[in-house]
Amino acid sequence: MFHVGGARSALFNWAVAKRAGGTFVLRIEDTDAARNKPEWVEGILTAMASLGMHEQDPTFEGPYFQSQNVALHQEAAARLFEAGRAYYCDCTRDDVVARTGSQHLGYDGYCRDRGLAYEAGRALRFRTPDEGETQVVDLIRGNPSFPNDAIEDFVVARGDGSPVFLLANVVDDMDERITHVIRGEEHLPNTPKQQLLWEALGATPPVWAHLPVIVNEKRQKLSKRRDKVALEDYLADGVLPQAMVNYLMLLGWAPGNDEEILPFEELVSRFDIADVNSSSAFFDIKKLTAFNGEYVRALSEAEFVAACDPWLHAPRAPWSEEQFDAEVFAAVAPLAQTRVALLSEITNNVDFLFLDEPVFDEQSWNKAMKEPAAALLADAREALAALDPWEAEPLKETVTAVGEKHGLKLGKAQAPVRVAVTGRTVGLPLFESLQVLGREKTLARVDAAIEKLR
Repeated sequence: MFHVGGARSALFNWAVAKRAGGTFVLRIEDTDAARNKPEWVEGILTAMASLGMHEQDPTFEGPYFQSQNVALHQEAAARLFEAGRAYYCDCTRDDVVARTGSQHLGYDGYCRDRGLAYEAGRALRFRTPDEGETQVVDLIRGNPSFPNDAIEDFVVARGDGSPVFLLANVVDDMDERITHVIRGEEHLPNTPKQQLLWEALGATPPVWAHLPVIVNEKRQKLSKRRDKVALEDYLADGVLPQAMVNYLMLLGWAPGNDEEILPFEELVSRFDIADVNSSSAFFDIKKLTAFNGEYVRALSEAEFVAACDPWLHAPRAPWSEEQFDAEVFAAVAPLAQTRVALLSEITNNVDFLFLDEPVFDEQSWNKAMKEPAAALLADAREALAALDPWEAEPLKETVTAVGEKHGLKLGKAQAPVRVAVTGRTVGLPLFESLQVLGREKTLARVDAAIEKLR
């Protein structure tokens, strides 16, 4: 699944590329066969396309596959060895622990000057400078420096000759003419190693920008084991893609002027990666839901109906195709559009229109059906049966009059009627709903509720 943190990183990269007149490059790093499946790649492409990032956009390039560049990776490893910037090592982890007496110390440089040639099982290690510092140009975190003597001689090719992630990344970035690398802060410790590789291969390193970590309400880093992190899950709940894009762009950055609800084009025009806050960014699901509600209400009526369509039909809908009536839904769609914050909420708001009987919420029933609910429903049933015309305003006046007879204001009087007809205390405007539902079904449900109370 596509992590919302990865989606945020992708959007920030895309915004930088668009504003600079550059190109966003999507690379699938698939050299680890155990962690690579075609359906996962397709999932990434589909998720990004849902955010508007796809190969039809002129600023989007890829996907490239790291596995197709293995020859270049191996050539770079050979160059490092021939230039004396890397050496072969046959030490095991147990050997290092035996020499250093610690499980926690890094590699001790034992094979640096042994002059080993390549043999199967020997790893290739980069020779890190003994002195000085490696300074990283980071647009978010300033220019952090890393003492070279604190960076161990790290592996760049495994014992079978296959290059590791660090070297493959650098070679691919060089091959694809990458100028800016924008990624999560967890990659910052790798950056001095990659920068040393860039310099050793005779190229100018890119500009780096390490984004702040995204945290939950307890200020813990978002975890797929604990938190809802998959972009697809939020879209499946009915978050509109444009609302998700807007929200993700604000995780660690603000467009200024206290504005938040803005189209992506406007966000891009204001975006500067250097303005991103280095502090952690809170993924506030309540705020995302509120954002989405704003976007839902901004849709045209036709757009709203179309957006709801996946929830109105199997397998998401609780009613059959035969029970669903598109004209009935169209009649209540304007009412529902003002009520839902997530598109998935549409089914609970309109199910009473299409099911043979309402789905009763037990808490709603217990709350609404206290005395004098039975007598009020009986009087309401009698008055509604004689009502003409069957329209929202007369329906409201009728229930208001029945409530007054029982010493109740409209809010209290309509509750038993609402629960009898819709099954819930909260939903669409009651009297407009009764008008759409019709006299026959309304009276039948009031009768059923009276019988249930008896």
